[in-house]
Amino acid sequence: MAYDLLIRGGTLVDGTGSAPRKGDVAIKDGRIAAVGEVADGADRVLDAEGLTVTPGFVDIHTHYDGQATWDPQLAPSCYHGVTTVVMGNCGVGFAPVRPGQENFLIELMEGVEDIPGTALHEGIDWAWESFPEYLDALEGRQFTMDVGTQVPHGSVRAYVMGKRGADNEPATSEDIEEMAKLVKEGVAAGALGFSTSRTIAHTAISGEPVPGTFAAEDELFGIGRVLGELGRGIFEVAGAGAAGEDVVAPKAELDWMRRLSKEIERPVTFAMLQVDAAPTLYRELLELSAQAIDEGAEVFPQVAGRPFGMLIGHQTVIHPFAACQAFASLLELPFEQRIERMRDPGTKKKILADASAESSMLLAQLGRFFPMGDPPDYEPSYEDSIEALAKEAGRDPIELLYDRMLDRDGRELFLVPVLNYSDLIADPIREMLLHPRAALGLGDGGAHCGIICDASIQTFMLTHWVRDRKRGERVPVEFVVKRMSRDTAELYGLADRGTLEVGMKADVNVIDLDNLKLEPPKMAGYRATIVSGEITMENDEPTGALPGRLIRGH
Repeated sequence: MAYDLLIRGGTLVDGTGSAPRKGDVAIKDGRIAAVGEVADGADRVLDAEGLTVTPGFVDIHTHYDGQATWDPQLAPSCYHGVTTVVMGNCGVGFAPVRPGQENFLIELMEGVEDIPGTALHEGIDWAWESFPEYLDALEGRQFTMDVGTQVPHGSVRAYVMGKRGADNEPATSEDIEEMAKLVKEGVAAGALGFSTSRTIAHTAISGEPVPGTFAAEDELFGIGRVLGELGRGIFEVAGAGAAGEDVVAPKAELDWMRRLSKEIERPVTFAMLQVDAAPTLYRELLELSAQAIDEGAEVFPQVAGRPFGMLIGHQTVIHPFAACQAFASLLELPFEQRIERMRDPGTKKKILADASAESSMLLAQLGRFFPMGDPPDYEPSYEDSIEALAKEAGRDPIELLYDRMLDRDGRELFLVPVLNYSDLIADPIREMLLHPRAALGLGDGGAHCGIICDASIQTFMLTHWVRDRKRGERVPVEFVVKRMSRDTAELYGLADRGTLEVGMKADVNVIDLDNLKLEPPKMAGYRATIVSGEITMENDEPTGALPGRLIRGH
């Protein structure tokens, strides 16, 4: 038998959690046709000797809702072994939409997910009104990876309730009935579930909370019940307190999520991060999620693989010297000229004269302000902070920050952890990752263009947690791969992918794990990423193949 593609002699990490083993993977007609020792030939053979072969990664938390309507590559996720993305998270998206509401939905996405409104205005063609029509528009496109989506609460509420919905007024029983009808229509047409946001950190560009932020239980349960009626779909939540603004709220949120899951017999997944005000609360939430099984409920805390915070530098939209008048006067200059001017001693003196802990929240926390370096360090200790480095050198920390921001031709980035790093060590993150109810997510591919770039989480998991961690225990490669492939696929009902087994969809990565590394902001090390049997990325570059399609739930 001649196969279409044969990946020969690699170390197979098959997504099941089994130990790595040597073997071949043969692909025919977009499916895995053989695994083990394969004697037959193929139209193309990839030599995987010395390389790691894994299933394609399933990223369940992205925000490509707008980008998917114009970008077939779906960068940067395509560079990190991702072969399936799920978007429509956090209650924001672009369908359904009434004529005239387009700008509102753009401003909502821009505010919540920091996606430039200019790009959304120019890129989206709005060839739909209903959610099924949005799915049809996506189905007409081709991508480097498969794309699935969820029905977002914010869009549904605005569609049904108009300004009342946008202003977060309570929904009437008629409103709830109409919203439930639209969600049922979307999930029946192939959406993978429904999403909502209840965290006050999520606001439109105007500062208004996302529609649905304060939705009462009758609204949440009224919508959730349609998933139970259909017997499919997941209920995704960015819960109150998820960003640390209310440390009491997460337990109350988990209570209604447990009751909802039990009633509708569908899984609920919610964002969970460590917060400084209650640094051990995550353990209680993990335990409560495990106990929910005994009640007939399925709740899955969605966890991040590294500290959750901001990247700060001269390229980012938030800047520690933004309040300084002498710095603000330089912003009109091209980047290189601005950096050159900032090297001038006179300019530096003027900017620093205005800079203080009172003028900038960032300058008040230089003990949590870490130069990332190259390769980037996502698990720094206090000794690596600007504050500690300044003490050691006998210098003013604000002046030291000023100088260090000019490193790498002004392109140095600094990690400022906000969540998931209360004790300045990643042991709690490891604890979350290893918990049996945890789901790896929160990478936010396609979002937070100005201050965060966590879409590289898959590469980070393979480098930091599997190979490079020095400040504590690592995580076995077979566990990490399973977390990023089979586990995430199963959570979203995608039973046809996530493992290297005969009959499964031929989504595969061939990885030079020894040399894989993250570079700010670039990455290198993926020899090939294969979607439906076609090589979409080879040696870290797109091949031009676009076998990715819309996924419809069923």
